[in-house]
Amino acid sequence: MFTGIIQEIGRVESIVKRGGNSAITIHSSKLCDKLDIGSSIAINGVCLTVTELSGARFTVEAIEETLWRTNLGQSKSGSWVNLEAPLRLDDLLHGHLVQGHIDCTGTISRIAPASGSMIFAIDYPGEYGKFLIEKGSIAVDGISLTVVELSHSRFSVAVIPHTMESTNFKCRKSGEAVNLEFDLVAKYVERMTTPENRKITVNFLKEHGFG
Repeated sequence: MFTGIIQEIGRVESIVKRGGNSAITIHSSKLCDKLDIGSSIAINGVCLTVTELSGARFTVEAIEETLWRTNLGQSKSGSWVNLEAPLRLDDLLHGHLVQGHIDCTGTISRIAPASGSMIFAIDYPGEYGKFLIEKGSIAVDGISLTVVELSHSRFSVAVIPHTMESTNFKCRKSGEAVNLEFDLVAKYVERMTTPENRKITVNFLKEHGFG
């Protein structure tokens, strides 16, 4: 489990194909000391497992599904990626609950300055709109952000200067793909309130004042 608070911007040093998978080696000057073989780490919001460690470098292996479902499949040597180590049970939750399981990718459609921030407009598949509300949470490339405006297939987020400097958003351009993970609580609520999962029983009716 993660919080969407990025701890370091890492740099992809190499990508080695292994069948349909890719071994991705990343330079990380801050987090490597906290990692072990088998540790989880979020890379652009994708939860992966450390398979090799060497000095200020670690390697993860991304399977074929991860590569096509996320923007890691578009990464290349020199790409900058957001890094976050897992949440400890005694840590403060500064962002929101993030699993590291990417739902889909979106596309940056516009980047514009606003008062004290940068507005990123992101196009996304409309079927995921049921998980979004204005002022709700979303993880974009692993960054916990708040939805500012929302339409059927586009939402916008405001990125403050600290977040711009502390994440790979400072390198992002219009037309690029970003990883999206929608709010965990919203997904459970939607699941529980769909007609096939609602069960009206005698006890349910009594609890709600009928009978």
